[in-house]
Amino acid sequence: MMGLLSSRAFETGCRIEIEQSPDRFHAHVKLDGNIPIYPGDRVQVHGAPVMVSFGEKVTFNRSATVRRAGLLRRAWTKFAGHFEMAELYEVSFNPGRL
Repeated sequence: MMGLLSSRAFETGCRIEIEQSPDRFHAHVKLDGNIPIYPGDRVQVHGAPVMVSFGEKVTFNRSATVRRAGLLRRAWTKFAGHFEMAELYEVSFNPGRL
């Protein structure tokens, strides 16, 4: 059973796709076995940094460490996430000041 503050970590493989083109600019990591990631969890991909030139798309495999959040971190992340999302609502496209 996961404790209030404790976390557990495990290693897994992952597939990384990076593209930088006129139509797309993204970097995606897919963990082997479709491991779900929950609020507060951390994923660290191992290996040297990758540089992708404009117009290039690369896909490769690496290993990653998944560190599960404890109950307190998971609850805090969910709670704080609601306020982060609310900041998006404060954007206005009207000219001038409110």
